[in-house]
Amino acid sequence: MVKSKLEQQVIDALEQVSEAHGVDIVDVEVVGATKAPCVRVRIDRLDGEAITLDEVTANNAWVSDVVEGLDPFAGSYTLEVSSPGLARPLRRPSDFIRFVGEPVELTTTASEGQRRFKGTLAAADEQAVTIEAEGAEPAIISYEDVKKCTLKPVIDFKGGKGDK
Repeated sequence: MVKSKLEQQVIDALEQVSEAHGVDIVDVEVVGATKAPCVRVRIDRLDGEAITLDEVTANNAWVSDVVEGLDPFAGSYTLEVSSPGLARPLRRPSDFIRFVGEPVELTTTASEGQRRFKGTLAAADEQAVTIEAEGAEPAIISYEDVKKCTLKPVIDFKGGKGDK
């Protein structure tokens, strides 16, 4: 996955202490203007269960301490700590392997051919991921070429209550 140097520094620093807190660092993004950037840290539970709002709040302090210890910006910045949400980013081979069979949207850094893929995460290993899009041949993409990949959950608003 393509990350800026700063984003990777924050990920590395957080991952050094996250396991002690029972937390998985899902993703880090630095967004916004250079005068007032925002550092977004997405966390989840290590055991695979969904993280609660109370757990996110409880982990906010140590995440803030680690990021502040890096002193990433000369001026002020905003820190956002949240759950990964429904459109969870996939960053590591283990993330891709965990979510095989799920719908995804993937963007590559490839200079030729298709750069955006929407489909099912058909397979994943330590080197590459396979995306199957409806009506197209499966695409095998090396992790080196993955710019961004997120889950795209399907929400059925028609199911549920009776036969309406």
